[in-house]
Amino acid sequence: MRITVGDGTVLVTGRPLCLTPRFDFRDFLVRVAEYSNVDERGAFLLDTFGSGPWLWDTPDELRFDREGRELVGAEFQVAGEAADPADSAHLSAAPAVHSGGLRAAEVRDFRLEVTTELCRAPEDAVLTCLRDLGVLAEPLEARVGIAPDVALLVQDSAVAGWSLTDPVRYVTTGFAAPDPAPPAPSSTRDLFTTCMDLVTTPCWTRCGAVIRPPCPTCGSLTAGCATSVRTGTGLTRSSL
Repeated sequence: MRITVGDGTVLVTGRPLCLTPRFDFRDFLVRVAEYSNVDERGAFLLDTFGSGPWLWDTPDELRFDREGRELVGAEFQVAGEAADPADSAHLSAAPAVHSGGLRAAEVRDFRLEVTTELCRAPEDAVLTCLRDLGVLAEPLEARVGIAPDVALLVQDSAVAGWSLTDPVRYVTTGFAAPDPAPPAPSSTRDLFTTCMDLVTTPCWTRCGAVIRPPCPTCGSLTAGCATSVRTGTGLTRSSL
């Protein structure tokens, strides 16, 4: 399968990434890459090509090896606007995920726009970020699993969004790896859902600016929430 990614073109292969995704709850993004600090990330961007940051421009990232043109990493920003549950329900008819890697058609940079709409499945079992809600008006063509629990959504032979299944398993902050032994799943999922409610529900100031409510545990935007989710303590529904 040949699909369009922003203003680039890639081929779907049979070799998905074996890297564990990291849901950075501080910066609200999902990383699929081997680098573990800022310096390693800088070197990674220099050694690869594809969609990536440039000065103040911060699109979603799909990075490819220059020699084999194979996908070697990705970084997606989680959309801050949560779609209505009725709209999100349309995704229940999405096709099953089929694992597959990506290979760029040629060695050149391109730009993949960030998504604008976040669809949350019941109990946040799946987070899906879409280019826009117009994607839901037509059936999806495919879901390509480029890494464990990470898939690209394809519509009309173009990437229309991405999804992360069971996101609570991958919560972390910064470049740290997710906790290999997380707390009890039920309590952690409740905390995760509460934190997602906090960071996706806008509040309006008197001047009309949109702000996000602070974490009731520490007062910060998301860092305290991430800590609570990882440890299974601190933030409860009764504290809201």
